[in-house]
Amino acid sequence: MTQTEKPQIKVWDPLVRIGHLVLIVGFAVAYLTEGEPEWLHTFAGYAIAVTVAIRILWGVVGPRRARFTDFVTGPFRAFDYLRALIAGRSPRYVGHSPAGGVMVVALLASLAVTAFAGMATLASEDGRGPLAGIIQQLPQEETKAESAGHEEGEEGEENPWKEVHGFFANLTLVLVLFHLGGVALASYRHRENLPRSMVTGYKRAE
Repeated sequence: MTQTEKPQIKVWDPLVRIGHLVLIVGFAVAYLTEGEPEWLHTFAGYAIAVTVAIRILWGVVGPRRARFTDFVTGPFRAFDYLRALIAGRSPRYVGHSPAGGVMVVALLASLAVTAFAGMATLASEDGRGPLAGIIQQLPQEETKAESAGHEEGEEGEENPWKEVHGFFANLTLVLVLFHLGGVALASYRHRENLPRSMVTGYKRAE
């Protein structure tokens, strides 16, 4: 280590970093494909669902910085942190900041609902997927009539699971945009490349 280099500490473990990457790629693929081709959209959805489930479990039994108890706080602390961050006087956190903790929970919850609703849509329309034995399949006549109505430009009765899936997919995109803005601002305020730290797992000690 040279004199100009600052001490580094390990913050993010491999599971957190790999899971973060899988969620980025998986959501981008699922959102941009919009079901075409269906196999790719479905595979990305399954990858997201499995990763979210593992991350939630890891948030309970994982190392200190991965645990929810390390970064989940009340909304008032998150708002106070954001106000201080905008004003340029926010404290620096080695792990997730209070606002970052809220965003982690919000993204995991939104992704979980999106993935579940997607699997429910697949089960109700095609009788396929892990929820096929739980979600009641729509009658074939109703599904065909709905498809015909869309082809003719008429408004048919939409599958409620599909509506939920689309709503939370768009909500997740909005959260991602806010997340990117917050990361960019925090990186600027604290003179620290936060995206790089999520890739390497290391942040400066002080």
